[in-house]
Amino acid sequence: MDDQSTKTPYRSLSVKKCSPHVGAEIGNIDLTRPLNDLELSELKRAFTEHGVLFFRNQKISFDDHARLGEYFGPLGSHVGKKTNSKPSDDPRIRLFHFDEKSERISGNVWHTDQSCAPHPPLGSILYMHTIPPDGGGDTMFSSMYAAYDALSDRMKDYLEGLTAMHDGVPTFGDGTPRAIHPVIVRHPESGRKLLYVNESFTTYMLGVPHHEGLGVLRMLYAHVQKPEFCFRFRWEPHSIAFWDNRCMQHYATDDYWPNVRSGYRVQIEGVVPPKAP
Repeated sequence: MDDQSTKTPYRSLSVKKCSPHVGAEIGNIDLTRPLNDLELSELKRAFTEHGVLFFRNQKISFDDHARLGEYFGPLGSHVGKKTNSKPSDDPRIRLFHFDEKSERISGNVWHTDQSCAPHPPLGSILYMHTIPPDGGGDTMFSSMYAAYDALSDRMKDYLEGLTAMHDGVPTFGDGTPRAIHPVIVRHPESGRKLLYVNESFTTYMLGVPHHEGLGVLRMLYAHVQKPEFCFRFRWEPHSIAFWDNRCMQHYATDDYWPNVRSGYRVQIEGVVPPKAP
């Protein structure tokens, strides 16, 4: 990342950093209307710099939601054959609704959205209009930049050039894709290296003995969950979280049953995760 760019003041948006490694809350913006060129340019810059963007008091429509996603690329579809999300009245938007009838919630394991796909989503935008009355249902985010940076040089050298299998079948059922991705990738916009394995989808490493790879993966799963790399976002009604799926993992906290937590999500099509040169 260009360090100088992070010191340049924003002229249109207010950008309040949430933690040393994860997220910024964006103000002075109205997502119920189209953005002008300066607003969009600064929003894209903030997304690259902070990895997750949070917005408050944004009562958006389906069209507003889709427009925000399309500023960053074409909207994608869920690759899973079995998922807790459901189609909404708008085919571009998926419903994320959980209540006393829900057997389980979606995302309560550390993961990168659908890394089992050959082209995992660039990002996801979740809008929550209804949250539990007593709190709960927070979403936690972890920076894979920070996780990579904290590894020893010897571990970085070991992981460089290795690949791993990402399998969607255990989570989403038969017919869901599998894909092989580099363990260390380089973000196409920030240029920074990051760790690209996650507990939900990464099943084994290639190029090393099976038991050795499993041991390394277990260590990495624990490593990325360290609180030093994380930020916990507390939802309010009509809040939005927009995360960069290429460099952040997240975890949806399941602590609000039998209360209602309800909203909508779009995801943006991505590309093959680029191997770190």
